[in-house]
Amino acid sequence: MDDDMESGSLLMGSYLDRPRTFPNMKTKAYTPLIFRIFMGINVRVLLILLLLGLGAVFYIGASTSPIIVFVLCICILSFLFAIYLTKWVLAKDEGPPEMVQISDAIRDGAEGFFRTQYGTISKMAVLLAIVILCIYLFRSTTPQQESSGIGRATTAYITVAAFLLGAVCSGIAGYVGMWVSVRANVRVSSAARRSAREALQIAVRAGGFSAIVVVGMAVIGVAILYATFYVLLGVDSPGSIMKVTDLPLLLVGYGFGASFVALFAQLGGGIYTKAADVGADLVGKVEQGIPEDDPRNPAVIADLVGDNVGDCAARGADLFESIAAEIISAMILGGTMADRCKIEDPSGFILFPLVVHSFDLVISSIGILSIRGVRESGAKAVIEDPMAILQKGYSVTIFLAVITFGVSTRWLLYTEQAPTAWFNFALCGLVGIITAYAFVWISKYYTDYKYEPVRTLALSSSTGHGTNIIAGISLGLESTALPVLVISISIVSAFWLGQTSGLVDESGNPTGGLFGTAIATMGMLSTAAYVLTMDMFGPIADNAGGIVEMSNQPESVREITDVLDAVGNTTKATTKGFAIGSAALASFLLFSAYMDEVSSFAHTSFQQVDIAIPEVFIGGLLGSMLIFLFSAWACSAVGRTAQEVVNEVRRQFIERPGIMDYREKPDYGRCVAIVASASLREMIKPGALAIVSPIMIGLLFRIIGHLTGHPLLGAKVVAAFLMFATVSGILMALFLNTAGGAWDNAKKFIETGALGGKGSDSHKAAVTGDTVGDPFKDTAGPSLHVLIKMLATITLVMAPVFL
Repeated sequence: MDDDMESGSLLMGSYLDRPRTFPNMKTKAYTPLIFRIFMGINVRVLLILLLLGLGAVFYIGASTSPIIVFVLCICILSFLFAIYLTKWVLAKDEGPPEMVQISDAIRDGAEGFFRTQYGTISKMAVLLAIVILCIYLFRSTTPQQESSGIGRATTAYITVAAFLLGAVCSGIAGYVGMWVSVRANVRVSSAARRSAREALQIAVRAGGFSAIVVVGMAVIGVAILYATFYVLLGVDSPGSIMKVTDLPLLLVGYGFGASFVALFAQLGGGIYTKAADVGADLVGKVEQGIPEDDPRNPAVIADLVGDNVGDCAARGADLFESIAAEIISAMILGGTMADRCKIEDPSGFILFPLVVHSFDLVISSIGILSIRGVRESGAKAVIEDPMAILQKGYSVTIFLAVITFGVSTRWLLYTEQAPTAWFNFALCGLVGIITAYAFVWISKYYTDYKYEPVRTLALSSSTGHGTNIIAGISLGLESTALPVLVISISIVSAFWLGQTSGLVDESGNPTGGLFGTAIATMGMLSTAAYVLTMDMFGPIADNAGGIVEMSNQPESVREITDVLDAVGNTTKATTKGFAIGSAALASFLLFSAYMDEVSSFAHTSFQQVDIAIPEVFIGGLLGSMLIFLFSAWACSAVGRTAQEVVNEVRRQFIERPGIMDYREKPDYGRCVAIVASASLREMIKPGALAIVSPIMIGLLFRIIGHLTGHPLLGAKVVAAFLMFATVSGILMALFLNTAGGAWDNAKKFIETGALGGKGSDSHKAAVTGDTVGDPFKDTAGPSLHVLIKMLATITLVMAPVFL
């Protein structure tokens, strides 16, 4: 077939031999408004404003705590390091003109979609902010708020401001992830012509830039918000009745805003990327028998755009909200425990999460720099195992995380009331770090084709499409067992270590259990920046492979990008496993915070949820149902959008028969426009379901409880709803992520030449499995990570409505 195409191109004047042009996907250059404003200011004026801003931030930080100043310094140094990584990556060459044109088309499509998508999300965020303001203006206040002198109006404006700031920062995190990926992909493609190691290093450092900025923004955002509230509310000042332990609850809106944006970003981006991918594969690979990323496929540019808006922008927002939610929940629990134990200086327990993630920025930067290039170059040199290289960097990061975590606990969690408590909490952090490593290893085992599960799945493809699907589903179901066991052991171990730390309340009861679990969550996320780096590496490598294929580079170059792409699939799967594990632990903490807040508003103890009560059991069923319905709507959204892409690609092949023999050029822009409009339309329904469901259920059962004389019924039903949704969501996300990743890499394994290689019957069956798994691993699965945490934050913010 290749010979036919080559002879056809020679006879008919192929456009492969002509200078290539790719469509401009946007009508004008796009730069976010905030950047346009800064770019329009004189450089000297901008520098003065920047210095004044930094001065104000450090003044507020110094007025709060030396710990805040330390956090701010580390974050600013990390941003400077991110700038260094950016300059290093952008200094690399972009390759020949045909590569640059393809990269420009991808960048145009990604930025155009981002502008439209986040425009829609921002309007919904403003609307929700107004709703939150109205609710808080008319809700009751807790005894703690009354004693601290914060009225309804103050609480309302603080919560809305925090919500909007979280939403804006989450949006910026998404933009940063996309910005770097659309500029690094072509540089990785160009480097692959020289050396596999150089291509790997560029992809890692590009991903590292995004990861450092995302984590740094999450940390500095919470730190500035905390310090600002501390100063404005006069906490611990003479005559003030506001206590420092009351501050973390005011930050909940920040986590909610981040979760809100991340959910719609993940939904819209996931629908976009997988609809384009499925549409391209079904017609291109299966029907026409052409390779992946072949320039004759009209949907190929849309597919490559999707890698950036789905895997980079959405994942940046996802990890941002994961870290923000974990920091805030841990600060709340640290403050609550310090208050109960009457610790003289509780600031260490409250600010500990910020310090842990500040050290994360440092150690992850070292891990990123540990991946260096080698002197030997040449595309035909022996290709090293990229996963082994990335694993070495991760091992360095893990080792440093253990050391810095021990230092942090001794520095901030030492108290004379329990001199050995800090050591117990250090062990809790070690539990979390081991949990993170275990999740990464388990995800790699089930999704990397070096191991038996994926090879067995690939072997099932040799007997047909049906056996491939059966094997993939069974592998995904099996993969939920080990992660659940790891989560269970980590929660129990961390809780026990916290309980035996020696910290007790006024009655002598141990109070460190929940905080120990919070410390374990921080330990799990203490290497988040490096893990996000590995995740960003995946779509950048995938894009690089597409650019290489479309620009007709030698086969040896494509071999390098194929190896990087296969490893990228594994790193993306491990990151998703890491994210769902952290979501499970963070949701457990937020659930406890929700019960504490209900107790405060109801003026009665609320520590247990009795599912023997029919209404409460129904709430649990509804929570589980939400997970299945949300997943169904997300997958069906991909299916419907993919159908539109399939019809368009088929139409072009029929109406333009010259496409197949290179005499006519596909209309890439048409497919991009179809996917963009459809994905924006389709993301609304599942997103609205996730936001509206807990609020409506809580209000409904609040009314029923009022009529039947059970004032806490609404809160109890919502607690069961949240509990069951979290458990079901964890299992569903593990199944979807692992099954999808395994199907993808089973196809990649066959494409290496195993079981007949490309074009064989086994390969066709594997492509079918990969197509089924696409919406699993890149749309529904990752969206569930965000959904679980968003349900926890939205119930915490809306708790007064349910009473």
